Amino acid sequence: MDVRLINPFINATINVLETMAFMKVTAGNPYLKKNSVAVGDVSGVLGLTGAANGTISVTFEEKCILSVVSNMFGETMKELNNEITDAVGELTNMISGQARRELEETGKIFKSAIPSVITGKNHSVVQYTRGPKIAIPFSTENGEFTIEVCFEK
Repeated sequence: MDVRLINPFINATINVLETMAFMKVTAGNPYLKKNSVAVGDVSGVLGLTGAANGTISVTFEEKCILSVVSNMFGETMKELNNEITDAVGELTNMISGQARRELEETGKIFKSAIPSVITGKNHSVVQYTRGPKIAIPFSTENGEFTIEVCFEK
C-alpha cells in the first residue's frame, strides 16, 4: 500500500486527539493486520470512495476512550454509553475529514460515508475492500488505540 495514503491518517489522528482531547499521542510502528478482531473495546468505522475504495477504523481501549471523552467534555466519564459511542463516531469523522483534506492537496479526492460504531470485547471489524489492512497503534498516558486503513489495490 502507498504510504502516501497512510501518513495523512496518522497526522490527522495525532492532530484531532491533541486538539480535541488535549492529549499527547504517540504513534507506534504500522503493521499488516491479518485478522478482523478489534484490538480495543469500541470502534468507529467509515467507508471511503474516490481515488480508491477503502475503510478507516479507529478502535479504542475502554480506559483510553473514557479518558479522551472526559477531556473533551470536561467531566469524568466512567462507562461506555451513548455519549461515548457518539464521540467515537465524531472522532472517526474528524480524523477522516482532516486526512481527506491532506490527501486532496496531493490530488487524491475521497468522499466518506457516515461512521458506524461497534462496541464490545473482542468485536470484529470486517473490511469489505480487498487490499492490505494497515494498523497503526497509538499510545496515550491513559491507554491505547489503533487506527486501521484499508484501500483496494
